[in-house]
Formats: sequence, C-alpha cells, structure tokens
Amino acid sequence: MPLVTIDVIKGVFTPSQKNEIITKVTDTMVEIEGEALRGVTWVRIVELEQGDWAIGGQCLKASDVHAMAHEEVG
Repeated sequence: MPLVTIDVIKGVFTPSQKNEIITKVTDTMVEIEGEALRGVTWVRIVELEQGDWAIGGQCLKASDVHAMAHEEVG
C-alpha cells in the first residue's frame, strides 16, 4: 500500500493539474505494483505556503516557478 506524497508551492498548480498529477502517479504506481493494488494506492499533494520553500537559499513564490517554467519553454 504505497503512499506517494508530492510537495508543491501553493498556487503553482490548478485543481485540474493536481488531479492530473494524482491520476498519472497512481497509474504509474499501478503499472509497477499491479492493478489489484489500485484501490490502496494513495497519492496526496501537500501545498506549502509561498516563501516556505527555497532553492539555493532563495525563497520561492508561485510566480517564480511560473517564470522558470516559461524560461524552459521559451
């Protein structure tokens, strides 16, 4: 019975995107462990307040993450 916890910064993902994350992570785990365990595969998303997450000593906000995502695509 796996429990997968995904930490994200609040405001980065929409409810629809979070649902997609949950669905795809569940499907991936079921591919590994077998369909019989789908019903006991837990995925939870924990949203951390903006500024409570840092990389390299720099606190991040949702706008920072969106800017980084835009840079990768652009």
